[in-house]
Amino acid sequence: MSRKTPKGKSAAFMAFNVVYEDGMVTSNRRVASDLLDQTFGEPLDDLVRAAIEAQDNEIAKRAGRRRAGIKSIAPA
Repeated sequence: MSRKTPKGKSAAFMAFNVVYEDGMVTSNRRVASDLLDQTFGEPLDDLVRAAIEAQDNEIAKRAGRRRAGIKSIAPA
């Protein structure tokens, strides 16, 4: 008997490229698809920005220094 192959799941993450106000660029910033739920009518851009800012705040706590503000976000 052959084994059943597992069915693919939807992507758990979406990747974004972020440009900061100081000119720094980060590529392939992953945001969980769960955080991008638009059932309440919020634009996707606002949800992505909030998720990445939350990630930056967590990084800032650990590193002890803040990043510049986000200038633009684009899908990777």
